[in-house]
Amino acid sequence: MRTDALILSAVFGYLGLLFLVAAWGDRRAVQGRSIINSPTVYALSIAVYCTAWTFYGSVGRAAQFGPSFLLIYLGPTLAMMLSPFIIRKMVRIAARQRLTSIADFISARYGKSASLGALVALISLITITPYIALQLKAITVSHAVLISYPQSAESILYNERFWMDRSLWVALVLAVFIILFGTRHLDASERHEGMVAAIALESIVKLVAFLAVGLFVVFILFEGPGSLFTQVAQTPALSQLMHLESVPGGATGWVGMLVLAFLAFLTLPRQFQVLVVENIDERHLARASWLFPLYLLLINLFVIPIALAGLLLDAGDPDSFVLTLPLSAGLEGLPLLVFIGGLSAATGMVIVETIALSTMVSNQLIMPLLLRFKALHTDSKGGLARWLLRIRRVAIVLILLLGYLYHALIGDSYSLVTIGLVSFVGAAQFAPALLIGLYWRGATRLGAVYGLIGGFFMWSYTLLLPGFAQSGWLDSALLTEGPWGISWLTPYALFGLEEWDIYTHSLLWSMFVNAGLLVSISLFTRSTPLEQTQAALFTEALHPNLPTTSLQRGQTTQGALHELLVRYLGLKAAQQVFSTHTQTLSTLQKDQPAADELIMRAEQALAGSLGNASARVLINSVVRGEALDIESLLSMLDITTQTLEYNRRLKQKSDELTRIGKDLQSANDRLRELDRLKDEFVAMVSHELRTPLTSIRAFAEILSGSQAVPEEKRQHFLHVMVLESQRLSRLIDEILDLARLESGRMTFDAKTLDLAALTDHSLEAIARLQEQRNVHLEVTILERPANVIGDPDRLEQIIINLLDNASKFADPADPHVLLRLYKQNQHIYLCVEDNGAGIEPSAREHVFEKFHQLQPGDTSTGGRPKGSGLGLPISRAIAVHLGGRLWVEDAQVLKGACFVLTLPEAEPNKGNPAP
Repeated sequence: MRTDALILSAVFGYLGLLFLVAAWGDRRAVQGRSIINSPTVYALSIAVYCTAWTFYGSVGRAAQFGPSFLLIYLGPTLAMMLSPFIIRKMVRIAARQRLTSIADFISARYGKSASLGALVALISLITITPYIALQLKAITVSHAVLISYPQSAESILYNERFWMDRSLWVALVLAVFIILFGTRHLDASERHEGMVAAIALESIVKLVAFLAVGLFVVFILFEGPGSLFTQVAQTPALSQLMHLESVPGGATGWVGMLVLAFLAFLTLPRQFQVLVVENIDERHLARASWLFPLYLLLINLFVIPIALAGLLLDAGDPDSFVLTLPLSAGLEGLPLLVFIGGLSAATGMVIVETIALSTMVSNQLIMPLLLRFKALHTDSKGGLARWLLRIRRVAIVLILLLGYLYHALIGDSYSLVTIGLVSFVGAAQFAPALLIGLYWRGATRLGAVYGLIGGFFMWSYTLLLPGFAQSGWLDSALLTEGPWGISWLTPYALFGLEEWDIYTHSLLWSMFVNAGLLVSISLFTRSTPLEQTQAALFTEALHPNLPTTSLQRGQTTQGALHELLVRYLGLKAAQQVFSTHTQTLSTLQKDQPAADELIMRAEQALAGSLGNASARVLINSVVRGEALDIESLLSMLDITTQTLEYNRRLKQKSDELTRIGKDLQSANDRLRELDRLKDEFVAMVSHELRTPLTSIRAFAEILSGSQAVPEEKRQHFLHVMVLESQRLSRLIDEILDLARLESGRMTFDAKTLDLAALTDHSLEAIARLQEQRNVHLEVTILERPANVIGDPDRLEQIIINLLDNASKFADPADPHVLLRLYKQNQHIYLCVEDNGAGIEPSAREHVFEKFHQLQPGDTSTGGRPKGSGLGLPISRAIAVHLGGRLWVEDAQVLKGACFVLTLPEAEPNKGNPAP
């Protein structure tokens, strides 16, 4: 049974679990074993973006406007995709300057302006209060639905006394939680490890709960998505709802909502808190940039199916479909799990938002006022630090009560999504000052102040005041007739801009006024030196050599600085600041000048606890001098930039010299190889020339020295001399041919000829030699005539060389050679195979190099290469000159080497082929 006692037990049991997790996280942090120093936990903490609006309101918006709810999540996805350029810059700036909130961030950018920080804090308080009210409303409504179903929840809500409102008691319990785990230390820039651990757990709980109800609806109520969408297709009104035309404002509404979600994700105080302040390592952004969008995909996976199912089954208020659908099926456990999931979505947002707002209230609103009362500055024992913690804790309670008050008085006039979007547009007013300030150094404090005021006014007029009118606090005629009956001043159709989505309409006018005032006023106002310095530090935050040393060029004593820190932060905090300079207070040299580094550390410590603006005021009260001016800072940046550029050029030169050295080494190795081959060639040629010359000389001496040589021997000697002379002539011809080919002086008698007939002639010329070597020669000519354009003598030289090489390198035991001639793809192919050992793939190109020789298969010659090593290089050069190719591959038939000559087929009209 869904009794109130059971539900309250589950609620406060869950809140008790959050207390335990937070306490465990803080204890692990004290032990130096942080559980949040993980990109996964960081991504889960960013999921605080998914509030009760996501859990309940997305289904309600999908039921009303179809897929338009997706834009609320596509905006953050786009922001995470751009995180290396935007969020990483924000994280680095906040870490360097110990910034504690978005108000502190914007204040620091514009010269640590206290007035600008107070303005941002005040606007945050006004714009986020409705958002906190949204969470409390979600808790109240979901509890009433859970208790009263199937009766209407409105009767319970109407008759219930405020002290019986469960959201009030949840708010008070959350106040205790936030005070315990959000304000344990004065330094707001310190990580709230326990709180972040609890938020990560809540992200898992709400995801599991939403997926559970989604799976139940799709696979239990409707037996699968096919069944659900089949019934939807049979209902024209529902199928039409899923079209893009159902998005309010059409294409303009799409773009406006996407931009709004993108800007709000970066500027909502709670998102700034988890994205920037609680970030431990900016490298965590790499995983979060895809893990958080994946989380958004999962938690929105069943939004449309649940909305369609609720509409099909008429499950009541669309904002409550996630509860009423399992309740309508008679379930008990799943609705309670869903309620806890919605509770986790609401409480997570309230916790982080309240911490961010209380920090802004104490640092940007209260602290500047306290600095005006000199009586509070006389306590030298850290009493003011304790007062500030108390103020922050009181602010937490007041913020939550203010949110509850808004929920009780006005919240019923809006749906959950409406309240959320009102706050989104309000928070987006910080975007121009934030984003323009990150990238444009010329943006000034006055421009930011007037831009914020103008944008806030337009937001109030176009969204906030209509809410009061709808609640009955203002005349409803304001919405239809405009103030004083001036129709073109109607809040929802300002200056006649009608038929726009009200949120896109408000965003357009507020951003136009906000950004327009910021830019225009900045162009006509001058910045202070500190403002210029801060502008340079922000815009150049990702500069690889941004100065990390102190920018303060003033003077003070260690004693004055120590006394200041003790008065405002306490003795323990002062000791931590001085720990790197003095070991104990007894060694503190009070009259000695404080180093610039120590002044910087002291200002950072004050900034982390009191805010940048107050820290600057306090440091200036004891330090005589000015901060580093913009010229000096830019000079430092220019010097480092020049140094980097010089180093980059040196590295380029070094890399180039290394590359040239490698090229020279490679060329040198190649020259050595060529020199070796040349020496071998000279030795071989000398041997080849000496052999026939020696033979000729020997026989000539025999014939000239002896007249008694028989005639038969005389004829034999003369025949050998003729053969050796021919051999000598061929060698000299080859060397001359190679020289003419390389110099381009060889002439070719190109004509159309029949390569098949030329092959027959070459076979006749080498037939005797093949018989002497006992070579079995097989010839297959498939194309007659095989017309090509070439020099008959040169082509015959190639054919004979290929056949001669094949016979020499065939298997010496049973030499076989195969010649094939065929046509393919308008080319004539001549292939010569042997059955020898073949040629390794790595050596196939080397055989076409000059002087290169392979060992023949017959080793009886003592391994000496046969030939000059010039035949194949000459043959390839001739083939290329005639427009053909010559290469070697594996033999397909004889399994040895196969040399392939290919030439383009001659066109038929090129004349009769040469015989």
